[in-house]
Amino acid sequence: MKLERKRGFYEKYIKRILDVICSLLAIIVFSLLYLIIAIIVRIKMGSPVLFKQPRPGIVKNGQETIFNMYKFRTMTDERDENGELLPDDKRLPKFGALLRKTSLDELPEAFNILKGDMSVIGPRPQLVRDMVFMSEEQRMRHTAKPGLSGLAQVKGRNAISWEEKLDWDLKYIEKITFWGDLKLVFATVISAFIKAEGISDGENATALDYGDALLREGKVSKEQYDFLQEKAKDFLSVHKGNR
Repeated sequence: MKLERKRGFYEKYIKRILDVICSLLAIIVFSLLYLIIAIIVRIKMGSPVLFKQPRPGIVKNGQETIFNMYKFRTMTDERDENGELLPDDKRLPKFGALLRKTSLDELPEAFNILKGDMSVIGPRPQLVRDMVFMSEEQRMRHTAKPGLSGLAQVKGRNAISWEEKLDWDLKYIEKITFWGDLKLVFATVISAFIKAEGISDGENATALDYGDALLREGKVSKEQYDFLQEKAKDFLSVHKGNR
């Protein structure tokens, strides 16, 4: 499967410049906030302060790349008597929940944007184990650089289904423009900081992965589910081997 899409002048030449400017400004303006949050996370949840996770990035040579997305840590490493990690909702303390609710855990992604892994606006980077369950059409979302926020986030985030989220991502890549991105920036500010709805999706303790949702809804068999989960592990193994 080779993913390709024609990109316009704004997306090819202007969007990256704006991303660099915006990410630098965010890092400078919020530098004290970065420090304060890092100290509190270290005290309340331990080390490391940053949580990193491999995510599908923009397509290169017809195939998704993988990058490490950074966020402030929001969960502890609490384990049961057998040494197994407790469920996500049991490891999410009040401060971690506050970081998620206010989207402050997303602040380190400014460094992903500065580095070029992400953009301010674009389809939210999902998990690799979500990607393998997507159809070829749905994976076209990866022909645009993943974003801190996107059309799906301002259209409902976790209040809409996986299929609706992916459909909004596909709608976004149909026509990527400066004015369209600017509108999404303002909509994101309203959603994240005024309505306190946050901007991340598919990552909360109560949210199902795409494959789990498909399995529960009977849209994939257990055999297909297990096969694709192994495919995701193989994809990540190759990524680690190439680092």
